[in-house]
Amino acid sequence: MSEMQSTRRGRPGYDQQGILGVAVAAFNEYGYDATSIGMLAERLGLSKSAIYHHFGSKDEILDLALDAALSGLEAVVENPLPESAQGSAAPSAVDRLEHVLRGAVRVLVDQLPAVTLLLRVRGNTDVERKALIRRRAFDRRITALVSEAQSEGALRADIDASVVARLVFGMINSIVEWYRPGGREGADRLADDVVALALDGLRTRGEAGAAAV
Repeated sequence: MSEMQSTRRGRPGYDQQGILGVAVAAFNEYGYDATSIGMLAERLGLSKSAIYHHFGSKDEILDLALDAALSGLEAVVENPLPESAQGSAAPSAVDRLEHVLRGAVRVLVDQLPAVTLLLRVRGNTDVERKALIRRRAFDRRITALVSEAQSEGALRADIDASVVARLVFGMINSIVEWYRPGGREGADRLADDVVALALDGLRTRGEAGAAAV
């Protein structure tokens, strides 16, 4: 993540971040394999050598883009809900799950092109396979959090935790197909909608009543 945030400057007009943004848009439009450095140079109005001043290879561009998306999602899981949200009590599993769902929606909205690229990865290169390993590890952490919430009695337990995780994140991931920045719903409102749809039908009766209060 820190690498992506660097701002090495070379030729006038584009720094590393600027080139990266144009490259990700091209990868999403044409596909990673079909996008060449020559195509990027033409789109940017730069020489190939100007691009190579910032990146060692096309794979490095992909790696940085995927790392941005994955690091954002991983940070949501790693940053726990503050205890102040529930007074002195440690946050429950279902509250941490809600925190993760809201955070994931915000990451998707804030880094829409990079997350879109991540969701299209199929493991055709070493960079893609590395990204898929991290994505599966993230999925396992979400499944474990759902299972913990079920064990606490906060979520209905008649649906397998891995199925719940896949269905909920399937809904979140589908946002990349239709969401457009500047629309009627911002990230916070969209996160509210996702939590309402995802969790209201999963909460046990007592938890559902408490959440409505």
